[in-house]
Amino acid sequence: MPRFSSISELEDYRRSILAKQDPKTKVIRLCDTGCRAKGSPRVADAVEACLNEHGLNGRVTIKRTGCQGFCQIGPVMVIEPDNILYQKIGPQDVPEIISETVLDGNVVDRLLYKDPETGTKILKEADIPFYGHQTKIVSKKTGRIDPADIEDYIAEGGYSALAKALGTMSPMEVIETVEASGLRGRGGGGFPTGKKWRSCRDAPGMVKYVIANGDEGDPGAFMDRSLMEGDPHSILEGMMIGAYAIGAREGFIYVRDEYHIAVKHLSLAIEQAESLGLLGKNILSTGFDFTVQINRGAGAFVCGESTALMNSLEGKVGEPRAKYVHTVESGLWDRPSALNNVETWANVPLIIERGAQWYQDLGTDRSKGTKIFSLVGKVRNTGLVEVPMGVPLRSIIFDIGGGIKKDRAFKAVQTGGPSGGCIPAHKLDVPVDYDNLKQLGAIMGSGGMIVMDERNCMVDTAKYFIHFLMYESCGKCVPCREGLKQMHEILTNICEGRGKKGDLDLLESLARFMVDASLCGLGGTAPNPVLSTIHYFRDEYRAHIVDKKCPAGVCRNLFEYVIAEDRCNGCTLCRLKCPEDAISGEKKKPHVIDAKKCVRCGICYNLCKQEAVVIR
Repeated sequence: MPRFSSISELEDYRRSILAKQDPKTKVIRLCDTGCRAKGSPRVADAVEACLNEHGLNGRVTIKRTGCQGFCQIGPVMVIEPDNILYQKIGPQDVPEIISETVLDGNVVDRLLYKDPETGTKILKEADIPFYGHQTKIVSKKTGRIDPADIEDYIAEGGYSALAKALGTMSPMEVIETVEASGLRGRGGGGFPTGKKWRSCRDAPGMVKYVIANGDEGDPGAFMDRSLMEGDPHSILEGMMIGAYAIGAREGFIYVRDEYHIAVKHLSLAIEQAESLGLLGKNILSTGFDFTVQINRGAGAFVCGESTALMNSLEGKVGEPRAKYVHTVESGLWDRPSALNNVETWANVPLIIERGAQWYQDLGTDRSKGTKIFSLVGKVRNTGLVEVPMGVPLRSIIFDIGGGIKKDRAFKAVQTGGPSGGCIPAHKLDVPVDYDNLKQLGAIMGSGGMIVMDERNCMVDTAKYFIHFLMYESCGKCVPCREGLKQMHEILTNICEGRGKKGDLDLLESLARFMVDASLCGLGGTAPNPVLSTIHYFRDEYRAHIVDKKCPAGVCRNLFEYVIAEDRCNGCTLCRLKCPEDAISGEKKKPHVIDAKKCVRCGICYNLCKQEAVVIR
């Protein structure tokens, strides 16, 4: 690969890459990051072996891409140029795909996605409702390009925004464009990005830094991981543009230690960009110098908070600093620092390339652009979802997510990670943006969405998140350290049947104190799961405290299983699977549960296809 000494050389190289591409060439795109748990590396190896066997190497291209989004049906394979999508691929399926589809142009019908509503097989990727209802902008290249090949990124327009910024825009013009776009931080706080950059540029000091937060500690969230694994150059390009705008010459990417593939792909992206002269000294002969290094986080959730992250980067204990000193003025090593989430950085090249007005046309009045969400839980279609700001929750959960598994009733969706809130069914038509979620008692967070159905206990849900936050609190300030312990103890008592009158008032007053007095955002938002569930599901709390009953059948001390005679067909499955021999009955006759032996493990409840096992 060449080393570019000018913007024109970069553009010439892009044209040469495109000129070599034949639109008729077969390309096999296979998710090789998110689908690894389902065996995608073995599938990729099988494809390469089969192509070699048929003498197709060089004539058919295989791209090991990042996450293609639809995790529920992985491993996912798309064959271009016809964009045929095959789902749940195994190594044993590869010979048939190569011989039938790649060589002969036939479709392997059994591997197509089947619409659960109509039962029809869907051939093309774009026709699947999960993809059809989305607006992929930031995540468009993730799942399309090979993240280990910089040429793929350049061919898709990569680094053209950097060339535009360095060649035709002043630093202030870049900041003004980002300000005009309305981009807000995608890491949770939603602070205006351009305003942050302007403050950092105006702060006194010759040495300044840009930092990408890729720590992503929220349970159930994997948006940032997907971007780092599947499109690392977009993050680098955004950071370079931001560094040019604020006057920084050095950048850091703080990556969660468990994200080994993300670290690998980011490291390779940095090496490739350096080899082409897109990182380092005098980039594209514009006089702009910039270097990036990767730092691996120590696995602390609190290091997602800006000042705790900077302490960790400095080699100190990852705990927050007082908020009256702004990081744009005194951040990393007490120097002005602009820290943004990796998704925020990935938005920047798009804004510079297409303009502020294009971005403003997406989203709502105060929340512009699109947002990537990880949709998980009791929803049929789990995966990564990108939609414009302002799309109703109902559209995300039912149109894209396909509704609730087993046609059960939707109960709540928890947004914003463990510090987020639980939103009930009667709020499903509220448009999703920063302000609306805040009014509902939730937060955008980094974009996690956990869907719950009628079998989820909201008291137990609040207890789970408070337990997580209690152990992830750094312990530096009393309101967070002691408040979370007390909250967890009260919630545990309620779930175990020891709840008492006044517990709800105590939880609410404790929550208000934590919001007002905690040092950082972790303590200030930690009460959200409790406050939102008390607000929307107060009757469920009262059932636990007053009636000593758990309506959802989750809190073991507060319910028992019984078998409804009119539903039981005597299949004996529950009796055979019961670990305590607590179920008796003859074949084809109603069975009975011995309450004294039953440990309420839930095996019979989950196994029964007739739903004859009920909660009392």
